[in-house]
Amino acid sequence: TWRHGISLRTLYRRSTFCPGPCLLVAKDAQGTILGGLLEAPLQPSARKRYQGTNNTCVFTNVSGKPVLFRPTGANRYFVLCMNDSLAIGGGGHFALYLDEDLLNGSSAASETFGNPCLAHTEDFVVTDVE
Repeated sequence: TWRHGISLRTLYRRSTFCPGPCLLVAKDAQGTILGGLLEAPLQPSARKRYQGTNNTCVFTNVSGKPVLFRPTGANRYFVLCMNDSLAIGGGGHFALYLDEDLLNGSSAASETFGNPCLAHTEDFVVTDVE
C-alpha cells in the first residue's frame, strides 16, 4: 500500500499484469504478517463467485514462526473478489478478509484451509498490503 495506495481496485487492476500465482501479504497493527498464495488475475464481481484453485493457501506468523495452511478439500471457497472486499477461504468464516480501502481486515477459522484465526484478534487494522 505504501507504493500504490490504499485501494482494492488498484490491487485488482495490478493483478492483471502478472497472471498466475501471486502472493498477497498483509501486515496488521500488531506486526503480524498474514496472507495467501492466490491465482491472478483477481477478477472482482458484484455477485458472490469464488475463484482460484486448490493451489491456493493462506499463511501467518502470528505464533512467531511462519505457518502455512493448504486446502482441506472440504469445499472450493478459495478466493472471493467482490467490488468492496477480498476474502480468502470460507465455509462459515473467511480465513482472511480485507475491506475495499485495505484499512481493516478480519480472520477466523475457515473450513477451506482448516486454519485458526491468522491474526491476534479476529478484527484488525491493516498497516500494509502488497
